Amino acid sequence: MTDDSPRLEAKDLVRRFGDRRVVDGVSLVLRAGQVACLLGQSGCGKSTTLRLLAGVDRQDAGRVLIDGAEISGPAVHVPPERRSVGMMFQDFALFPHLTVAQNVGFGLARGAPGRAARIAGLLERVHLGGFADKYPHELSGGEQQRVALARALAPRPRIMLMDEPFSGLDERLRDGIRDETLAVLKDEGTAVLLVTHEPHEAMRMADEILLMRAGRIVQRGAPYNIYNAPVDLQAAAFFSDLNILEGEVRGALTDTPFGVFLAPGHPDGARVAIAIRPQHLKIDFDRAGRGPVPTPAEGTAARARVERARFLGRESLVEFRLEQGGAAMKAAVPGVFLPRPGTPMWLMMRRDRCFVFAGG
Repeated sequence: MTDDSPRLEAKDLVRRFGDRRVVDGVSLVLRAGQVACLLGQSGCGKSTTLRLLAGVDRQDAGRVLIDGAEISGPAVHVPPERRSVGMMFQDFALFPHLTVAQNVGFGLARGAPGRAARIAGLLERVHLGGFADKYPHELSGGEQQRVALARALAPRPRIMLMDEPFSGLDERLRDGIRDETLAVLKDEGTAVLLVTHEPHEAMRMADEILLMRAGRIVQRGAPYNIYNAPVDLQAAAFFSDLNILEGEVRGALTDTPFGVFLAPGHPDGARVAIAIRPQHLKIDFDRAGRGPVPTPAEGTAARARVERARFLGRESLVEFRLEQGGAAMKAAVPGVFLPRPGTPMWLMMRRDRCFVFAGG
């Protein structure tokens, strides 16, 4: 095996519950030191996929390999405890009658050489060096999460499977705990597969995002690529709010209040959706009814009136109603920008920030 060889592979996994395919042909590859994220709405099959990889459930079809060796398939099923796979869940499941040190050492054989040093070293790594003799009920949620991480890492698993492990934490602590956890896992060289329904968490932690829907992986890629080149309207909307204009294609063009948009590959008469994120909608003040001069990059400005403006801390969200067509639009503006309802303004859509999808 080379350093770049797959640590974990799933090939065409299928899991049926009755007539429904909860996991429908899922394939993935995970390498040492890589953090991948299964992202999707609740019920899309993420956790079931993780259970198949861990071995606590068995697929109806497909194969699972670790370091090139098949551990689950038509003729073999290695039990979870023999897969060298660590697992972390939303419920940290610490043993309440054991101390922190005893919890961390639970998966290590008693009397094993270096056992005490491994426990002490991991507690230092997760900033709990002075907590060895405490019990779980004496710890905060964030501290319990770090104990669970240390316990999962103690046997030096080659792979870590994590199912919504941070969702029970206070939002103010979550980012710091996630960053600390990621640093420890990277230092250990562990291959990590994280399951979450939160796009922010996936963007913050993952080297690769696997976007899942109805049991299938519909798109995979680095966070930057999957955010900026979504495969369809649903994928784009999963990561943020969208402004959407619907139109009909005529000669590979679609006419909108913002001018004409190219719609290559869509036949005449097809309906399309033109989408742009609120932070990419440009605002300009109304100057006695005269809008900004059209540019190739931004096209025609559309006149709109403010319906509502809210300050959200880092930015302001301004809601508009277009005068032509009456579509609702939202713009995210850095800092404080709170125009009065009814204020006329001009909106522009940067062509390089717009998505054109079928099926508007």
